[in-house]
Amino acid sequence: MVNLTKIYTRTGDEGTTALGDFSRTSKTDSRLQAYADTNEANAVIGVAVATGGLEEDLVGTLTRVQNDLFDVGADLCTPLLANPEYPPLRVKQEWIDELEADCDEYLTRVEKLRSFILPGGTAGSAHLHHATTVVRRAERSAWAAREEYGTEVADERGVGGINPLTTTYLNRLSDLLFILARVANLSVGGDVLWQPGGGREDRPEKSARP
Repeated sequence: MVNLTKIYTRTGDEGTTALGDFSRTSKTDSRLQAYADTNEANAVIGVAVATGGLEEDLVGTLTRVQNDLFDVGADLCTPLLANPEYPPLRVKQEWIDELEADCDEYLTRVEKLRSFILPGGTAGSAHLHHATTVVRRAERSAWAAREEYGTEVADERGVGGINPLTTTYLNRLSDLLFILARVANLSVGGDVLWQPGGGREDRPEKSARP
């Protein structure tokens, strides 16, 4: 149970913050970037759920994902340690399996993709395309943390690495969000297709400046 009695603490005023194992590190640490981007992705998904007019089953899937993302962030901020006193939240393979099953299920609802598509159509679709890009950034940030800290469990004298399942989860989630963005546009006839430059012969005229 989380019990926050005060939001500001002043403990970060010197540019450091606490990780999940209570060790302190710089606010520019690559691990912080990874879970900050993950938190941002969660917020963008929240906007899609709140304002996107999405179907009930999509909302249910996205709400589950939002809960997962809190755990992904908790995992990223807690170095891998041998025999921790308090076992931390860790991403599980089952969560990734769920995402892959969701991808397979929702993909049956849309036509095969024969063109790149533009973010747009419905508000829900646009927000989900936005969420896709933020999750992809979170995955890149998590990979940067993996490259810096590795994926090994540390003893009490070392700095633990990153759970490799975090990057896998974020990768599959970006795929799912892209598919859901397409599903969200079914109500308006489907995807907004990209028209390459050579095919955009009839460009809108620019209005004259006053």
